Amino acid sequence: MKKTVYLLRHAEPIHLFQEKYYLGQSDPPLSAKGKEQAQLLSDFLSTIKLCAIFSSDLQRSVQTALPIAEKHSCPLRIIKELREINLGRWEGLRKAEVKALYPGEYELRGLDLVSYRPPEGESFADLQKRVVPVYREIIDSCDGDIIIVSHAGVNRVILCDLLGVPLDNLFNIKQEYACVNVINYLDKKGSNFQYEYLQQPFKGSDRRQESCHGDFYDQGHLSKAKN
Repeated sequence: MKKTVYLLRHAEPIHLFQEKYYLGQSDPPLSAKGKEQAQLLSDFLSTIKLCAIFSSDLQRSVQTALPIAEKHSCPLRIIKELREINLGRWEGLRKAEVKALYPGEYELRGLDLVSYRPPEGESFADLQKRVVPVYREIIDSCDGDIIIVSHAGVNRVILCDLLGVPLDNLFNIKQEYACVNVINYLDKKGSNFQYEYLQQPFKGSDRRQESCHGDFYDQGHLSKAKN
């Protein structure tokens, strides 16, 4: 299985509000800044020998993936199962609105982040069960290096599975907009691998260069990235 998987988070989408809100399977396009980030990703990844590129079907992911696919003259494969977590009736709501409309539910999610499901939505445990088999199927189906463009929640549950991180700690895994998670599989079985996290601005042309850290939005959570 010797290959490298470049697991990307989509670039910045248009935000409905300045304050925290729940963005799961809602489908906003990229912002002007996001389009610039997508182009930087395309330039940054232009020298890899790409076997295939996959994307969630949500447009913020597709719009991030397309410049990369076009630069490599590689067909973009759309995988619906790579969508972000389904937040059900909380989609597009601000935290204050959730607290007003669903009294006590916000607190319940905080107490059981792994298993709690918003009304008509998914838990992070549900998300992991949905996406990890798809990720494994993708990497098993390709003989060379792969790019997968998806979402912060999706990437985090995949990385939790790979790195042996409990889902309770998934928000400790940094996932800035337009970041690159480099997973370098070193053996045929896929059990031995190296993992590196890269974020914009990328330093020079070295894909392995360490990067700075900052803030990120994720399903309505604003957190400070940690080393």
